[in-house]
Amino acid sequence: MTHQQPILNTSPKVSDEIRQTTCYMCACRCGINVHMKDGKVAYIEGNRDHPVNKGVLCAKGSAGIMQVNAPSRLKAPMKRVGPRGSGEFEEISWDEALDIAAGWLEPIRHENPEKLAFFTGRDQSQSFTSFWAQNFGTPNYAAHGGFCSVNMAAGGIYTMGGAFWEFGQPDWDHTKLFMLFGVAEDHDSNPIKIGLGKIKARGARVIGVNPIRSGYNAVADDWVGITPGTDGLFILSMIHVLMKAGKIDLDYLSRYTNAPVLIDATEGATKGLFLRDEDGKPLVIDRNTGELTAFDKPGVRPDLSATYEKDGVTHRPVFHGMVERYLSDEYAPEAVAERCGIPAERIRAIAGELARVAFDEAFELDQEWTDFRGEKHTKMIGRPVSMHSMRGVSAHANGFQTCRALHVLQIILGTVEVPGGFRFKPPYPKPVEAHPAPHCKVTPDAPLDGPHLGFVRGPENLALKEDGSPARIDKAFTWENPMSSHGLMHMVISNAHAGDPYKIDTLFMYMANMSWNSSMNTKGVMEMLTDKDESGEYVIPRIIYSDAYSSEMVAYADLILPDTTYLERHDCISLLDRPICEADAAADAIRWPVIEPDRDVRGFQTALVQLANKMKLPGFTHEDGSAKWQDYADYIVNHERKPGIGPLAGFRGENGDKEGRGEVNPEQLDRYIENGGFYVAHIPEGADYYKPWNTSYQEWAVGMGIYDKPEPYLFQLYSEPMRKFQLAAEGHGERQPPDHLRERIKEKLDPMPIWYETDQHGNEGFTVNALTQRPMAMYHSWGTQNAWLRQLHGRNPLYVPTKLMRENGLQDGDWAKVTSPHGEITVPVMEMAALNDNTVWTWNAIGKRKGAWALEEDAPEATKGFLLNHLIHELLPAKGDGLRWANSDPITGQAAWFDLKVKIEKAGAPEDLAESQPVFEPIKSPVGTGPKNLAWKVGK
Repeated sequence: MTHQQPILNTSPKVSDEIRQTTCYMCACRCGINVHMKDGKVAYIEGNRDHPVNKGVLCAKGSAGIMQVNAPSRLKAPMKRVGPRGSGEFEEISWDEALDIAAGWLEPIRHENPEKLAFFTGRDQSQSFTSFWAQNFGTPNYAAHGGFCSVNMAAGGIYTMGGAFWEFGQPDWDHTKLFMLFGVAEDHDSNPIKIGLGKIKARGARVIGVNPIRSGYNAVADDWVGITPGTDGLFILSMIHVLMKAGKIDLDYLSRYTNAPVLIDATEGATKGLFLRDEDGKPLVIDRNTGELTAFDKPGVRPDLSATYEKDGVTHRPVFHGMVERYLSDEYAPEAVAERCGIPAERIRAIAGELARVAFDEAFELDQEWTDFRGEKHTKMIGRPVSMHSMRGVSAHANGFQTCRALHVLQIILGTVEVPGGFRFKPPYPKPVEAHPAPHCKVTPDAPLDGPHLGFVRGPENLALKEDGSPARIDKAFTWENPMSSHGLMHMVISNAHAGDPYKIDTLFMYMANMSWNSSMNTKGVMEMLTDKDESGEYVIPRIIYSDAYSSEMVAYADLILPDTTYLERHDCISLLDRPICEADAAADAIRWPVIEPDRDVRGFQTALVQLANKMKLPGFTHEDGSAKWQDYADYIVNHERKPGIGPLAGFRGENGDKEGRGEVNPEQLDRYIENGGFYVAHIPEGADYYKPWNTSYQEWAVGMGIYDKPEPYLFQLYSEPMRKFQLAAEGHGERQPPDHLRERIKEKLDPMPIWYETDQHGNEGFTVNALTQRPMAMYHSWGTQNAWLRQLHGRNPLYVPTKLMRENGLQDGDWAKVTSPHGEITVPVMEMAALNDNTVWTWNAIGKRKGAWALEEDAPEATKGFLLNHLIHELLPAKGDGLRWANSDPITGQAAWFDLKVKIEKAGAPEDLAESQPVFEPIKSPVGTGPKNLAWKVGK
């Protein structure tokens, strides 16, 4: 017989239908094709037409299918029936749940709205949740940015009107040298991977600065294993080298920054502020005329060196102060090398490479454009150096000034908003003045007097009561951390428990795992959540929590409002919030229920709409008490922040033919779904670079509703708002800081970037740096209950550099005791050579508490997995002065996660240690546990 080739179906039917929506497995918000079979999700792939990922999808995105099958999904609203922390609940109806919530919240709103603390985690609907809180009337609202990367965001906006990640991106098509600082793999993963592929294919060079060589740093051409917390010193040393060599873009500095702006040198309340004209515009000396004039006057060419004398006082430009400061020997590479862990010659070499590429490989685009002074340019000058940074440089007590220093480094090279450099994504760039200031006036039965969060211009914007005490429970926008643009979520529970600055009645949280991996001092927080007063009542009287899954935080709530998974609800990725824009286009996106829930759950935003309707909150109801919106989808389509501007920019107007501004379109969501779940509005040619100063871009941005009027501005190398706080600390002005903070404000709120030690009081004997970072396969704690992703990271060792392994007699698989001034853990270790030699680290959020996430009690995440959080405290060690000093950046209040110092020693043999320590009592799971053997298939 002849051989018969088997007949194989090489193109099996994957799905009956494809539904396009937006991924939520990380912050990238990639476009996905959800393949459906028999009405169920069968397969998820990337959407090739999507502007963010262009079809690329990572392991997290593909594993999203397991989120909608997860046994840990909450099934119905629940009320607590056992003690807090036990996990004992009773399922109830949504009617009862909303009645309970309204019954707790309405009296607060009528009597004292500040008694509600409403804080949300990594949701992507902050423009909506803040709108809800504002209409409730509480000043106590913020999201997770205060413990994530507010230093990065605020440092960028105060310096240049935007920052990295959602604010901007490298010019991947033209850059020749790409430098990363402190970037872990969980943020911005697909766009960076696509970009790295582009530039590597062209032979561009990549330099990674990070104590840990993993992820992007592993594919970098040059890895700089810096000592944690010294990035700012390294950056300022490079600025020193560049200035000394004359390798800075003087023309760019004079035209587009406040380097030529004159500083008032008069002794008194205005010293260090800008000289201004009668319209309040900063003044410069015009090189053409030698005259004092407003910075934006048509035809002006600001002079970087000219001074101005009046009444015997010489007023000098910002640039003079920069030169004096950064040419100081204290920033010379030889002076900083030991602290940074980088040899002086290497610092000089990297600075030299930046200069060589920026200036020797400069290029021009034949593109005309007109600047805000009316000057026409025939070329766009490209400087092909670009940078990117994230949480690694941000989560230190000197993070704000470090982020400012990094932006100054980019600016003096002339690499921001030019071809080949860093480019803003709409709706950025925006000057500080285009953002709201924070508001905190509480009135019973009325909305707050304005947005909770914003950017202070000076002491007048602090969130203080009439007696000078903090108006917010997290003490944001106070003298302790005056520029805390994202709030201090990590301090809410600690402050509420201490009654400092006041007691609250109800803590309302969404998707914030504050009793586990999202808190410093994890054990202490669990105790605070369960602590009772002398009368036997809980110190924090009521806790409402919403999550999609049975996380550790669920056990500590009194009332649970179960959320859907991301494929079962409407979401809005809005220009008002955290959009998906690219540097060449404004873009936004939606999620929509590609499947219906098989449980009694509701999208949290819809639950908030219904709760607002029940309480008849202003903003959500008409004057007659009737509801404006029935659910979140209704809100997305019909809400207008101002006439013609709503959550979504695309398909506006009665016919869906308007973008940015336009009337409400009742079919808007349908148009988005037909378009793949997103909308893109491309920036016109010639408006795509020099955005802060390009009249074409400014006019386009007004048309899109990004600005109400053109907002050209100068990059702020010198921050006047920071100088205003220094002046207050020096005794000027009506609002004065408490005496114990005067010196700290004068030192830390320097208007030009500085670097200072972050070594905390009480660290004597603890000399090893300890860090966490998220793995590329996981973004949120829910990743480690995902059946696919667990196989990548089911447990986490403590990675220890070769030097410390040898000093402590450790080998792979040994266990070590790690202690800090606050706590102790015992964990397995593994050697890692590509690591700063005085730093240990581990993956974040792998360790789980027994009983949570529907995991078995012997799951590796609950036995071998662990958290460094047990070693970190939200407060610094006591100084003996009776004050509570937060473990935060003194400028923004960002949690200083990465300032942790520890000591390490070998522990018992592995057979004597069955589990990582500490171990907590199991929580009773309200959803049971998953199947022993997971068998999953959709369709035939």
